[in-house]
Amino acid sequence: MNPITKLTSLGQSLWYDNIERRLLENGELKAMIERGEIRGVTSNPSIFNAAIAKSNDYDSALTPLAWAGWDAEKIFWQLAIEDIKAACDAFLPLYEETNGGDGYVSIEVSPYIAHDTNATVAQAEQLWVRVARPNLMVKIPATKEGVPAIRKAIAAGVNVNVTLIFSLTRYAEVMDAYLSGLEDRAAAGHPIDHIASVASFFVSRVDSKVDPQLPENSPLKGKAAIANAKLAYEGFHRTFVGRRWENLKVRGARVQRPLWASTSTKNPAYPDTLYVDNLIGPETVNTVPPQTLEAFKDHGKVEITLTRDLAEAQEEIRQLEAAGISMDVVTQELEDEGVKAFADAFTQLLATIDDRRKSAASSLGPLADSVSRRIAQLEADSVPARIWKHDPTLWAKDEAGKAEVTIRMGWLDSTIKAREKLEEYRAFAKEVHKAKVDRVLVLGMGGSSLTAEVFSSMLAAANITAPLSLAILDSTDPAQVAQAAKDYPPDKSLYIVASKSGGTAEVMAAFDYFWKLSKKDGSRFIVVTDPGTSLEALARKRNFRKIFLADEMVGGRYSALTDFGLVPAVFLGMDLNQLLDKADWMRAQCGEHIPAARNPGLALGAVLGQAALEGRDKLTVLADAPLSAFAGWVEQIIAESSGKNGKGILPVPLEPIGNPDAYGDDRIFIYLRQTGEYDEAVAALKTAGHPVLHFPLSTFYDIGAEIFRWEIATVIACSIIGVNAFDQPNVESSKKITKAKIAEYQKKGKLREGKPAWKKDGVTVFAPTPVTGASLKAVLNGFLKKAKQGGYVAINAYLPRNAENIDALQKLRVAIRAKTGNAVTAGFGPRFQHSTGQFHKGGPKNALFLVITAEPEKDFVIPTQGLTFDTLIRAQALGDYDALIEAGRKALRVHLPSAADLKRVVEALEA
Repeated sequence: MNPITKLTSLGQSLWYDNIERRLLENGELKAMIERGEIRGVTSNPSIFNAAIAKSNDYDSALTPLAWAGWDAEKIFWQLAIEDIKAACDAFLPLYEETNGGDGYVSIEVSPYIAHDTNATVAQAEQLWVRVARPNLMVKIPATKEGVPAIRKAIAAGVNVNVTLIFSLTRYAEVMDAYLSGLEDRAAAGHPIDHIASVASFFVSRVDSKVDPQLPENSPLKGKAAIANAKLAYEGFHRTFVGRRWENLKVRGARVQRPLWASTSTKNPAYPDTLYVDNLIGPETVNTVPPQTLEAFKDHGKVEITLTRDLAEAQEEIRQLEAAGISMDVVTQELEDEGVKAFADAFTQLLATIDDRRKSAASSLGPLADSVSRRIAQLEADSVPARIWKHDPTLWAKDEAGKAEVTIRMGWLDSTIKAREKLEEYRAFAKEVHKAKVDRVLVLGMGGSSLTAEVFSSMLAAANITAPLSLAILDSTDPAQVAQAAKDYPPDKSLYIVASKSGGTAEVMAAFDYFWKLSKKDGSRFIVVTDPGTSLEALARKRNFRKIFLADEMVGGRYSALTDFGLVPAVFLGMDLNQLLDKADWMRAQCGEHIPAARNPGLALGAVLGQAALEGRDKLTVLADAPLSAFAGWVEQIIAESSGKNGKGILPVPLEPIGNPDAYGDDRIFIYLRQTGEYDEAVAALKTAGHPVLHFPLSTFYDIGAEIFRWEIATVIACSIIGVNAFDQPNVESSKKITKAKIAEYQKKGKLREGKPAWKKDGVTVFAPTPVTGASLKAVLNGFLKKAKQGGYVAINAYLPRNAENIDALQKLRVAIRAKTGNAVTAGFGPRFQHSTGQFHKGGPKNALFLVITAEPEKDFVIPTQGLTFDTLIRAQALGDYDALIEAGRKALRVHLPSAADLKRVVEALEA
């Protein structure tokens, strides 16, 4: 029998004098309970100070509270109560198993009110209500003013842990206050059978106080504390007997157990388990810090010691008095010092929180005051609860809009539904592995493929070896399709055909091509789509290897934690439970009963929405290299959700960083941080007064939490700026034009591209109005002169998405920003149409669009469609360009002799 099990069998409970958010979130506290090591938890200001000041565990919770304008003390109580609630929940099974004998968690009233009876009672009752757990104990100090507060709190039905007891006289007063409180409660007709209390008698500090007053070699050194405690235990036995106690006992009253506190050994010359080994007895508790717990587990000595040598204990106290050491004076000094120590720790704790609060609030720059008011308004409007009630009026006033919202709120419960399918995912992944498939290609666009790209790229950046390679094909560029076919040949690959609608043009073109390439081998294909789509029917007809039907109540851009993200994730060997646990953690943080100020997703949404209302509508997303794909995911969900009705928040992902003065007051910066490569630049931006928000992802699976945070933030921001987050009214415009051009091509064998406005050296420029200029440089500069302050420039490049072209577009962005002062986005078509296409046509009319096309290096036919891939991508570019013009946007199309000539555009603008 190990020491702790034996100790419990003798009637003493070990409680843990420590609480940390880390232990609550990583499951260690729960594991300690299940191992039988601890049977309760105590906390105090010093413990919370250590937990908060020495870690970053609380930053994610503290930040939204700071944005909401809460002061340090209000923030502390919010954080502390969260921890106490979580600990109470962890101990609840033990509490129920022991019928209320153990499983308690203690939180202390403010040490600032240790000498204020009424304030102590009021706060004790407030904490009881806020925590709302039957296994809570509220710690009240045993000061002169605290004793009557104990009586009142017990009478009010509050479980009380009486703390800072040093003297036998005060202990007698504490026991009397407990009994009197029970009597008051019983007299008022209230039950007392569920009231619990412990009396925390502080031990080692007595020796620390007495020992220095004794001669060097005094045999009384190290004796006072244990002797004092033994006499207290004797007093406990004298008190809880007799008529007074029996009258309460028949009503179900419990004894107020002595709790030995301050039991770590302060003097290194003494054994490290001195104040545990020598204080063992029935109906007692010993609360120990981590190091003492470990020591006792290792070499604690377990036998009844509290009732041993009582006469010797009395003699030791007598000898101390005879030596001129008054125990009354000693214990009063200890009480005063204890109150001061806790007050000082509380002051230090609040100072630590205040420093972090100021830092978090300062990240908002000029938005700080308006954001705090916005969060308060969201709370007043019950927005947290209304989201979870699927209240469509948050986003729509018209009936059609409300109907769209109603059928698009399934994402809130995606993690729950996903867990129901985990075994199916895993079983299929094993089947594929056994079939010796070593690579997977996702044929998808936008929300159907971006999450797969995020997971794959993050794994690669983290040097985590996946069981197979995975990539996405979200282009109709013939060179890009050809490269995908080379890298993912049918004899080694599995193709995921992913489309919510089941009819996405790019996906079906890619499928037709790979279907023929595979010689119509259905075993090489799986499908992810919504129930009842034409793609599902096709998959069944052609005997696809597997069909995954996604939740039709989830829109594409909110589908990351559904089959569209999780099927690729399981092929990558990801721990889906861990991913979903992280997402569920954030889901709980954003729950309907969480205050708006404490809701990380809602608070971020408040910042983004309020910033947009104040003209800071360019959400500039900086991301360390491992998170660059996630920046693209953020771009899609924000742009497609918000860009409509002439409004919107424009994501500007991965724009090359510039000096702070390169940016206007239309910017707000987000830093997705993992490696810290932008720390210096971000600090400079913040110093210059720009709003800069940090989102650290310390582990790979934190991405699950961030996905859910950004989903919540997006819908909140959309509600604030007054748009429906769930529709996409302008997406179809370019699709219709594209279809018409393809239909015309299929009839006439030629695409109608319009009349060139300028042509020279093989470069052709198309524009809705006349273009002048002796050179490409002049033409482009003339177009860029139309840029407006606070607007943006979008580069829509219908070119292969490869490293060379990505680099060229980044150079273009820098050059255009320098000339215009505008934010500059860059996207490869048709990929970007499924991310920012809606924003381009439906968002604010303050942009310039530079559409770039080129003659292909190679081209080949799309089977069954009667056209080539280059014809398709050219038709898509023309449809995009014409739709922009139709929507009243300023656009210029530059057609190049080849993709390699993109460098000529760069050179023209860099000159």
